[in-house]
Amino acid sequence: MRTVYLNGEYLPETEAKISIFDRAFLMADGVYEVTSVLGGKLIDFEGHIRRLERSLLELGMPKPDAFDELLDIHRELVSINRIDEGLVYLQVSRGNDGDRDFLYPDPEAARPTLVLFTQSKPGLSDNPAARRGFKIISTEDVRWGRRDIKTTQLLYPSMCKMMAKNAGCDDAWFIEDGFVTEGTSNNAFIVKDGRIVTRLLSNEILHGITRAAVLRFAKEVQMQVDERKFTIEEAKNADEAFVTSASTFVIPVVEIDGAMIGDGKSGPIATRLREIYIEESLKAAI
Repeated sequence: MRTVYLNGEYLPETEAKISIFDRAFLMADGVYEVTSVLGGKLIDFEGHIRRLERSLLELGMPKPDAFDELLDIHRELVSINRIDEGLVYLQVSRGNDGDRDFLYPDPEAARPTLVLFTQSKPGLSDNPAARRGFKIISTEDVRWGRRDIKTTQLLYPSMCKMMAKNAGCDDAWFIEDGFVTEGTSNNAFIVKDGRIVTRLLSNEILHGITRAAVLRFAKEVQMQVDERKFTIEEAKNADEAFVTSASTFVIPVVEIDGAMIGDGKSGPIATRLREIYIEESLKAAI
């Protein structure tokens, strides 16, 4: 049985309880982060905490009381639950003021709720999808306009993942005004004539921590990067495509809406970027 963390306590998962009036439950008024674990160490931890701090600031949500202890909490959960490869999920909500109201509660009357738990994922670094690649579908992006804030409003991405599964595919890419924004839980990339193309940062996409690391590593090995919009048709005609996220690292995309990308196999640039990302991230893991 897993041990989880809830508001200052380490508890068996069956004993962790949150009020029905918590705003994460009633309003999706919460933010979250997911940090990967490789070899029992945390990957890109500082980047995730910086983004968490930004999400809280953008929503005017107070930091949880244990904010400065988050590294120790992550490490303790990894140790207690014996996670070698896996994930640590962290969620902060605006808390519970004892009733349901659209207005934010007084931050002194309702302190944020802080939850963390682990997920064991043996084989995270040797994901078969990295060799076979993802097949994806495209779908209209009808999410709210502040996708740069990592909130718990995940119903539409969840719906689109199910649409992809029902179509015999792995994931979906969102399309807005004819251009790809991102995947349901990842950032989207294409490669054409040796150049890596991905949408520039804005409120329209999540500022992916893995995205940032992969782009940094790409530039360090002299790969060419263009941060700009691209259409789904451009993606279908690309030489390669891939996605990045904390839970999948770098995964090639081999098919979009039934159209084969390149030769239908994992491309050399995506494959090399995955290798570099894992290698460099392990060196910097804490």
